[in-house]
Amino acid sequence: MAHILVIGSGMAGLVAALRAARRHDVTIVTKDVLTAGSTSWAQGGIAAAVFPDDSAALHARDTLIAGAGLSDPAAVSILCEEGPARVHDLVRLGVAFDPAPGAVAPFDEVSDWARGLEAAHSIARILHAGGDATGRVIETALAAAVREGRIRAREFARAASLIVRDGAVVGALVESPGDEPGTARVDEVAADAVIIATGGNGRLYRHTTNPPVATGDGVVLAYAAGAAIADLEFVQFHPTVLAGGGLVSEAVRGEGATLLDADGRRFMLDVDPRGELAPRDIVARAIARQMRAQGGAPVLLDATMLGRDVLQRRFPTIDALVRASGVDWAVSPVPVTPAAHYAMGGALTDMDGRTTVPGLFAVGEVGSTGVHGANRLASNSLLEALVVGWRAGDTVGAAGSVPALPLPLPASARTLVSTIQESAGSDPLEIAVPVVAHDAPDALAHGLVPWTADRLRDRAWEALGLERTGDEIAAFTRELADADPADDEARSLLPLARLTAAAALARTESRGAHWRDDFPDTDPGQRVRRVVVRPSGGSPELWRADARAEVSA
Repeated sequence: MAHILVIGSGMAGLVAALRAARRHDVTIVTKDVLTAGSTSWAQGGIAAAVFPDDSAALHARDTLIAGAGLSDPAAVSILCEEGPARVHDLVRLGVAFDPAPGAVAPFDEVSDWARGLEAAHSIARILHAGGDATGRVIETALAAAVREGRIRAREFARAASLIVRDGAVVGALVESPGDEPGTARVDEVAADAVIIATGGNGRLYRHTTNPPVATGDGVVLAYAAGAAIADLEFVQFHPTVLAGGGLVSEAVRGEGATLLDADGRRFMLDVDPRGELAPRDIVARAIARQMRAQGGAPVLLDATMLGRDVLQRRFPTIDALVRASGVDWAVSPVPVTPAAHYAMGGALTDMDGRTTVPGLFAVGEVGSTGVHGANRLASNSLLEALVVGWRAGDTVGAAGSVPALPLPLPASARTLVSTIQESAGSDPLEIAVPVVAHDAPDALAHGLVPWTADRLRDRAWEALGLERTGDEIAAFTRELADADPADDEARSLLPLARLTAAAALARTESRGAHWRDDFPDTDPGQRVRRVVVRPSGGSPELWRADARAEVSA
């Protein structure tokens, strides 16, 4: 029996742990309680072709189109074909999807389930649970199954680093609270395989929908262990998030709410004739531009015309959230801003979660399977976490029994990206400092400048936000070369920022969630996945992986 270490406890990690525990000894390490990750924050649903008038092929086509030419068709096919079976497995684990109007309990049949339609889906296929609490319902059921089994869970513990021997991951150094207040202990946890399931990296940005634990730890851990990293330049932003945190659904604008600048002027009609109901990326960029014009101050969402009764009845969860922020949105507009929502990039994996390093798997938002390409199709994130987590749990085994994912190009044939802007002054990856942070005395000796996590978030929002330019990204890259972490959170965010900036600078086009003001058009020649690798003892490099297949009309 092998020992499997799972780092992270969102949907992907819990599913992987439950599947692996059928054959192996499993330990979960998580920074907070089991249910504290992004999954519990997911208001949206889960997409799957479970209804008779839908098909995996149709779901796959929608996914490929949304991916803007970068989605891997083979990965998408696996996701969409296996998704329905995995959804039914969730039901067997205790997840109750919302019933359709008129359905009669116990809602055992697909025909009993409500189905929703979201942007870029050609058919209504979105399943919800608990209304706008799908993620929390799923996470609660999975956590209960974990606690009822023989899986060990170490809460309030984090993986400080992975242990690599002879080129393979064989465990992790795990930091947890010590016996005395304010102290910590570090344990070496040996494992035959490690599954990283640490979620996304939204906390790199000043504004985000992600929970506090989403600091990109898994990407940094994988990168430091030698794993290839892909697609970090693609970050999906949601247009309207309360300035103090918390999503405000696009449905509010659908009911008639408008966006106002700091002077109370409606500005969206100047941008697009569809106004507030223009596509998400257009609205989000318009808000970002307006915020820049008014010195960074949030714009205002005015829903007062809807009236108190409609706001409370139609949007009870949002109503409670807004009121908790101290604003009566029936009387006054509420401040909103775009926010980092979902990372398409992460550790390069296949659909079994295998990374390019033996013994290391990555599942969920921390991995880059090629499913999402340049832009995630709505409600595919929970499905990917479910499918890949399930497959990883079935695949993981004893040390050396599962080969690593081959690098996308052999070392002898690798092609360095040639489109990095000259404005950087040099290859941004050549001036990046090592991932391992300096201690304070060494930092001073090298003339490095301490950066707090808050400072990083502010600069990342400016340089790597919705609208990017080569000059701004290059300037940020040079700043990061002299940066040293001033706090624990910055230790993860600094190398993450360096990798993200390098990827964003290298992609000299606009595609999907990646927008460059200096390169506003999509370049067919860049219809490839960018891959960041860390060669042994050298600087990282950007590679071009194989181009994705064309989407058939």
